[in-house]
Amino acid sequence: MPGNTFGQFFKVTTWGESHGPALGAVIDGCPPLLPLTESVIQQELDRRRPGTGGPAASPRKEPDKVEILSGTFEGKTTGTPISLLIWNKDARSSSYDKLKDLFRPGHGDFTYLKKYGIRDHRGGGRASGRETAARVAAGAVAQALLDTYNISVVAYTVALAKVATEKRNLNEIYENRLFCPDNEAAGKMEEAIARIRSKGDSAGGIVEVLATGVPPGLGEPVFDKLDAEIAKALMSIGAVKGVEIGAGFKAAFMLGSQNNDPISPEGFLSNNAGGILAGISNGEEIVARAAIKPIPSIAMEQDTIDTSGRPVKLKVGGRHDASAIPRIVPVCQAMMRLVLADHILRQRAISR
Repeated sequence: MPGNTFGQFFKVTTWGESHGPALGAVIDGCPPLLPLTESVIQQELDRRRPGTGGPAASPRKEPDKVEILSGTFEGKTTGTPISLLIWNKDARSSSYDKLKDLFRPGHGDFTYLKKYGIRDHRGGGRASGRETAARVAAGAVAQALLDTYNISVVAYTVALAKVATEKRNLNEIYENRLFCPDNEAAGKMEEAIARIRSKGDSAGGIVEVLATGVPPGLGEPVFDKLDAEIAKALMSIGAVKGVEIGAGFKAAFMLGSQNNDPISPEGFLSNNAGGILAGISNGEEIVARAAIKPIPSIAMEQDTIDTSGRPVKLKVGGRHDASAIPRIVPVCQAMMRLVLADHILRQRAISR
């Protein structure tokens, strides 16, 4: 199953399934002498783990305790591959027994079986959002590298369950359970998602990722444009169905005179480009937004077929989030970190 490795210089391979014994990541290319301990990684995992996030959250309780198996010594990276392990502790595979021969709408059940001729029906196997725990752990390692360049990455919820905010008070992100930069909007989002969950349904939203301190010059001008790499990184997250950079789709409704970012001796006077020009960072803040689809596992009756092609009515039971937000927020943050770490090292390789 190729496609499990991300990056060229800062390479991350994730492994494991939702209901397997464990999952994790192997990071190759991380420079030596970076401060790194399990507690640093754990802080990030605690923001993603099941059982958090208020009314949107799954009742599955996973401690997501990370173990560093290799690649560090006395609290610092050694330059050798870093192997991270996270045990699955609260999987209930029996909840999925009745789904063994059914295709859940919105899931990868049908496509996985068509591609491989076999699928793990227990929680979606490799296609489960559980895989993203390994990404978050790897993203924490990437941030250790970004810290040496004073690069900061933060992600937050700007829309959920048809409630949106234009406010960006970053000080409020960790004051509410939805990682929203607007406490008032967060309260409305929680009320909305609670109503939706009570009906057995789910909801989508939008996550914004902001990277500050990124130096100009990162990214390649053709196929490995920095914005293309960011889009790929975010789109590789299972629930993401769209990505925009800077003004994004709004640029399609602008004139050139409106969309261009004027340049002064002090720098750019606006940031419709989202910090990237011609695929290369320009030194401004990098701003990306990811559209998150509703969780497909819902308690409402849906039409589907079984593996023999016969029509079936299905209600998905078990323990599921009513929205991928807020647990997907640290995943989006991690993927931006991985892109920037990789391109920092790529740029360092050609710098004199």
